[in-house]
Amino acid sequence: MSSSPEALARPRFGLLPRIAVAIVLGILLGLVLPEAAARVFTTFNGVFSAFLGFLIPLIIVGLVAPAIGELGRGAGRMLAATAGIAYLSTILCGFFALAVSLLLLPRLLSGSEVGPLENPEDSAIAPFFSLEIPPVLDVMTALVLSFCLGIGLTLVPRGALHESFDQFRTIVVRIIEAVIIPLLPLYIFGMFLGLTMNGQIMTVIGTFFVVVVIVLAMTLIVLLLQYAVAGAAMGRNPLRMLWTMAPAYMTALGTSSSAATIPVTAECAKRNGVPEAIADFVIPLCATIHLAGSTLKITTFAVAIMVVTGMPLSVPVLIGFVLMLGVVMIAAPGVPGGAIMAAAGILSSMLGFGEAAVGLMIASYIAIDSFGTATNVTGDGAIAAVMTRLSRGRIDPLPAAGTHEVHGI
Repeated sequence: MSSSPEALARPRFGLLPRIAVAIVLGILLGLVLPEAAARVFTTFNGVFSAFLGFLIPLIIVGLVAPAIGELGRGAGRMLAATAGIAYLSTILCGFFALAVSLLLLPRLLSGSEVGPLENPEDSAIAPFFSLEIPPVLDVMTALVLSFCLGIGLTLVPRGALHESFDQFRTIVVRIIEAVIIPLLPLYIFGMFLGLTMNGQIMTVIGTFFVVVVIVLAMTLIVLLLQYAVAGAAMGRNPLRMLWTMAPAYMTALGTSSSAATIPVTAECAKRNGVPEAIADFVIPLCATIHLAGSTLKITTFAVAIMVVTGMPLSVPVLIGFVLMLGVVMIAAPGVPGGAIMAAAGILSSMLGFGEAAVGLMIASYIAIDSFGTATNVTGDGAIAAVMTRLSRGRIDPLPAAGTHEVHGI
């Protein structure tokens, strides 16, 4: 029985509203729900966490290896230059977030420590049963294997091996889209239910509010810095260039999708004088590999959780985390919450996050997902401007911004 056109056109209840409802219900029901009922959700969270732990190494191999393989083909030097600039932008944003977080968060969150976050399945709310699903690989093994396979894919002609990895990536992305993402609200509901019943929820809420304000302020500073560089590269007013990118920012804010924003981002970049050939190459590529805003958010929330849970803040470890996060972000799938799912492995392996901390990271990331996406795509326009400068003399620039019509924005 096929769906009617009206049913197909009916707006879907998006992931962010579902996450918000899950958090509110988890807090409210945590105050009144009897322990017997809470055990149902504790059991689900234990099974889901075990499945997620099993899946994370497969996510890393399925996303990182083919992504590295693809970066070795195509437009040669221009591809390498764009990828290098995107990675540099991403890790610089991560280091900026790390520096601000280490400077401000220990002071702003002092007195908010809750100790190690308890996993609901480890608390007094015992599950009905537990299920262990050992992963095929540990996370670091998966990362090293992905690098080796990805580099190997760049050295051999495209054939059955490349197609196999492409299909494996499709399987991984479909599991994320069809299983992990739909079940996240229920998992986060169980997390906040447990936090409420364990008496930790008020500190978590206070931490969320403080960190969100800091993240939004940092994204604005990052965009101003990116367009200062872009303006210098193009010889144009950086604030005017940033304003020209406003339609792309607002589109990403509404869709939470870099891919869906590609046409608008490309048109805005062209209005800033980026040649069509460069815009049509750089913007789609950067929509996949340039996740500066996402890196900024993940780094900041990770430090915040480490502060409130009393984990040691080792600067060398955090620097290594940012460098590795920049690589993982290149392979993050373009689905809501895809970046944090790709980062879950190194949060556990490099920073020592437990299941409850990873769940809290997922909730905090998705809560302001659209702002990170908007920062990502707006920064793509700055990279396109820098690539225009690097390609000067080989590609003719477009007329100055505002001298031609741009439709559909």
